[in-house]
Amino acid sequence: MIENSSRGIWSLIDNDINPDSFNSNGIVKTVRAENNEPDIKRSKQTEMLDTVVENEPDELDWKEKLLKVLQSIDPSAFERLSQRILRESGFIQVEVTGKSGDGGIDGKGIVRLNGFLSFHVFFQCKRFKDSVASSYIRDFRGAMQGRADKGLFITTGKFTRDAIKEASRDGAPPIDLIDGDLLCEKLKEFNLGVKTELIEEVIINPEWFDKI
Repeated sequence: MIENSSRGIWSLIDNDINPDSFNSNGIVKTVRAENNEPDIKRSKQTEMLDTVVENEPDELDWKEKLLKVLQSIDPSAFERLSQRILRESGFIQVEVTGKSGDGGIDGKGIVRLNGFLSFHVFFQCKRFKDSVASSYIRDFRGAMQGRADKGLFITTGKFTRDAIKEASRDGAPPIDLIDGDLLCEKLKEFNLGVKTELIEEVIINPEWFDKI
């Protein structure tokens, strides 16, 4: 029903799960039975002797695969994913608003520094394959003007050079940008839908045996 990250953030896996449908006594018995079983560790070993096996390259880079998944999910799911990322990053009171006619503001949160200073942040998230133009940044800033200290724009695409300049324009509320590449890195860092596995590789050194 729930999962937690390494940072101690707990979230529901599926909002449609009905807790009353579970047999709590059966769950307790199952967990106790599993804990009584001895741990079985399996290790996968690769021996390199006389044959060299070349690894076939993946059809797509892992970031490209991840971005394809993100671009295919429902817009509301992408908003909730952005909310989860901000929570994992230390934001508090993160809410998804998603109100129509609100200038594209999808949510808001609070960043607290050293337990004293607080900054109200509005965020907008777009599943784009192409680049985000500067007009989106201007519209977003206009919607958050006077209502937040900072803005955060999250996208699966990229930002044009003019959009980057507009985000840091002098005299205007600053807007931080998270493009698809940085988004993938954050999902990997927080283990959100991305799992990193280290494969054990055993290498035989015949010369070592000759010196015994």
